[in-house]
Amino acid sequence: MNSKQKATLADVFTDPVLASIKWTNIEKMLAAVGADISKGKGSRVRVYLNDVRAIFHRPHPEKETDKGAVKAVRRFLVTAGVTPDQED
Repeated sequence: MNSKQKATLADVFTDPVLASIKWTNIEKMLAAVGADISKGKGSRVRVYLNDVRAIFHRPHPEKETDKGAVKAVRRFLVTAGVTPDQED
């Protein structure tokens, strides 16, 4: 994982929740931690990591992810066993 992906992972776990994280950065970070990402119908994105599955919606027309989606990504990562302090 490069430094930008590590920073995005840290941003996802920041409190209070940030609403300024670009979705493309989240997708790149998910891929870097080993997630399998596939396009679903419409703006849906299917993510599979460590036997945990999730479906997210790409934000549009904005590029930034809203707070609710950031919380959902955080819950997904915790369930999949990925936290910022584990990634080096």
